[in-house]
Amino acid sequence: MIEEPLKLEICKVLNKIGALQFGTFKLTSGKISPYYIDLRVVPSFPDAFQKVCEAYIEFIREKVGVDKFDRIAAVPVAGMPFASVIAYDLKKPFIYVRKGVRLHGRQRRIEGVLNPGDRVLLVDDLITTGLSLRKAARAIITEGGIVNDAVVLLDRQEGGSEKLEKLGIKTHAFLKVSEAAAKLYEIGALTDEQYEIITKQIKKL
Repeated sequence: MIEEPLKLEICKVLNKIGALQFGTFKLTSGKISPYYIDLRVVPSFPDAFQKVCEAYIEFIREKVGVDKFDRIAAVPVAGMPFASVIAYDLKKPFIYVRKGVRLHGRQRRIEGVLNPGDRVLLVDDLITTGLSLRKAARAIITEGGIVNDAVVLLDRQEGGSEKLEKLGIKTHAFLKVSEAAAKLYEIGALTDEQYEIITKQIKKL
């Protein structure tokens, strides 16, 4: 079982590098949010990047099982640095999904080797509405792959996991944003107002 101290450590790491910001932000989905979690900054901090990748790897071993998938697919763009390290560590073939069809060469959405019937584990940084993950899953399925599981570091709890579930894909989130907010609030890293902003955003849905 993933221990609470590891979850707290990752929360502290993300807080330390300024991954959590408050203001008015437009998300990838087009939604407006009063807070933003920028996991794209993680690889710029080697110690933080190592800890986060180790957390992903331990989580995947425990919650998914390395025998349950044949390849790891990164969701562009934020999921790519994490997925490549995870695939390397777990000795699994790495592929990634392009945002659009390449208009030259093989004109595929998938880069790397994907064989019909391959079970593919999707890896992304976080999930909000699940749109990016759903698009990636459809691209893989179109090319003959099988997608049963997706792993993210953080679930913003805004309906994405439920939408993936309807496609038959289980979302495994290392942390839910409600958990992360509670842990950061407990150690004094969030003010009363900041904690309320996050919890209200979840309850709005």
